[in-house]
Amino acid sequence: MSPAGAVARSGADLGACKEALTQIQTLIEAARKAGAALAFARVVTRPETDSKALVNLHARKGHSMQALAICRAGTSGADYYRIRPQAGDIEIEKPLYSSFAGTDLDARLRARGIETLVVAGFTTDCCVDCTVRDAFHRDYDVFVVTDACAAYEAMLHDNVLTALSRHCALLTDTSAVLNAWS
Repeated sequence: MSPAGAVARSGADLGACKEALTQIQTLIEAARKAGAALAFARVVTRPETDSKALVNLHARKGHSMQALAICRAGTSGADYYRIRPQAGDIEIEKPLYSSFAGTDLDARLRARGIETLVVAGFTTDCCVDCTVRDAFHRDYDVFVVTDACAAYEAMLHDNVLTALSRHCALLTDTSAVLNAWS
């Protein structure tokens, strides 16, 4: 999400992402005050954990293998931007899009007795979508904070939210979540 990051340098429009990140910061602060558990998940890739399917997909699309490395461990692409977990928060490094795939997130949430997830993040059409669907498949009640998610194209954001609301999640906004937590 950094304006100096690889995605911005590729020409992607981060305008909606900046607004969503501000909402995420507001949600984090409110969650801490309300005593809600926070979980931070970010893609951190390593050559030894690169998905064969993702490598093949990039190759078949003619993309540079360097595109796989935008979130490489040890680079700024894998670092947090404007937000950071604190002691006691759940922190997940995920090898792909879903926060559940290849991680212990499910076990960590269940150990805390968490049954409801309030999801925010980037991008709506990729990591948020995959995480929300996987959470639903694991029997979590899922709320997606629509103004605290974004995609690089508004149409993708809107279409994914429509699909998620029809099949596996309730949509809400920052204001409603703040009211619920107050």
